[in-house]
Amino acid sequence: MSTVSAVLITLTCILVPVSLITVWVHDIVLDTGRYVSTVTPLASDPAIEAAAVNRISEAAGARVDGAQVTSDIAAWLESQGLPPRAGAAIKSLGPQLDAAVEQTVTKVATRFVESDRFETIWTEANRAAHSAVVHALTGDGRGATEVSDGTVTLDVGVAVEQVKQDLVDAGLSPAEKIPDVDKQMVLFQSDKLEKIRDGAHLLDVVGNWLPVLTVVLGALGVVLARRRRRALVTTTLGAAAACLVLAIGLVIARRYYLDHLPAQVQSPDAAAAIFDTLLRFLRSSIRTALVLGVVVAIGAYLSGTGRLPRAVRGTAERTADSVARWGGAHGVRTGKAGTWVDAHRRWLTIGVLLVLALVFALWNHPTVLTVLLLVLILLAVLAVLALLAADGRKAEPAENPGER
Repeated sequence: MSTVSAVLITLTCILVPVSLITVWVHDIVLDTGRYVSTVTPLASDPAIEAAAVNRISEAAGARVDGAQVTSDIAAWLESQGLPPRAGAAIKSLGPQLDAAVEQTVTKVATRFVESDRFETIWTEANRAAHSAVVHALTGDGRGATEVSDGTVTLDVGVAVEQVKQDLVDAGLSPAEKIPDVDKQMVLFQSDKLEKIRDGAHLLDVVGNWLPVLTVVLGALGVVLARRRRRALVTTTLGAAAACLVLAIGLVIARRYYLDHLPAQVQSPDAAAAIFDTLLRFLRSSIRTALVLGVVVAIGAYLSGTGRLPRAVRGTAERTADSVARWGGAHGVRTGKAGTWVDAHRRWLTIGVLLVLALVFALWNHPTVLTVLLLVLILLAVLAVLALLAADGRKAEPAENPGER
């Protein structure tokens, strides 16, 4: 392997995980549909629901001041002749009144958050204010999500107002006089967010060009290598290893973040749900790249000249010959088609590989299932070509006896 080839292959392995992060940032920032589909499930996540109920209850809490209310009632009744002992008993009901009101508010807020109304508000607010993602990741723009001093918050004002109206409709008239309070729900907080913003902005600028550049560099590294098949195996396995390192890094980062949550984050469970949801697409991409690298490496290895690859290919050819003989014994013939496939099998195989590679490249956000599906299609096509070629070889002596 030449020095230039080794450098290109090493650079490719490094750039593969960076490219995955680039695509993730670019899509989350610019693709409204994908962003909305990513955050919509959070509206029905138990941890998010619990955090929303808690924050909305605090913001929409009907502060009736039970001690003052019971004191006023006791004073009025005493003025009407109620015995002082009975008045004192009424005054002692203040804490119970506060608790009853708090339970009512929590119950109404829970019913609202678990209804379709909250999911609709959550989804539409994120769709209408998609610039919030730009604001969260790059610091540019504004929306329903606000970022300040490393703290990302979501405005739940609309939900608070609807809960207030539900409280009034339920007969809790003091809710009409609830003052306008802070209606921000803290999603997550990190003092490293400014640095994350800078990196996210750079990756957003690079966009989808870095993956293309990575593929080109990898292809050049393989072409310039003295032993191209080995270079291809090295490149794909190296890229898969780099993806594995990135996956491990995400696990460590998640654990570190959750173990060091600041006081501003009201719900650790909600923070975990948000972290996992926002990184779901990136994790899927990492798994896809890892599996793809391993699959390509196995394919390249089995096409080589080693003892095991030759044994595997020999077994496949003998199986195809056996099937062709069985078909011939039962009157199944491929005729000139089999002979033509046998003569052009190498180019047909290359063509199939190129077509499947193009399909994968044009596939919108492929997954592990996409890779496995294309592998199954490839194996099926190769099996058909092997059978046709086997029948073509079997037919050649009969059709061209003079050439033997």
